[in-house]
Amino acid sequence: MQIKIDDTRKAEFIARLQNSFETEFDEPLSEFRATEILDMFLKTLGPAVYNQAVQDVRAHLQKKLDDLDGDVYVDGAE
Repeated sequence: MQIKIDDTRKAEFIARLQNSFETEFDEPLSEFRATEILDMFLKTLGPAVYNQAVQDVRAHLQKKLDDLDGDVYVDGAE
């Protein structure tokens, strides 16, 4: 699976990456190099982060569904 981001967000990430390199490492980072680094991060980290997010959402929704039984259960014995 390939993680894709829109052009605006990609430009923001590239600018942040360039700024971080300049600030933290006192090294300028060209747009080309920043793009390559971002693409590598998306390829290597993207699927793992995506899968973790899916698992987190699944656990959250399952908890909500489990709570739903207690919230809407009606005892038929009166």
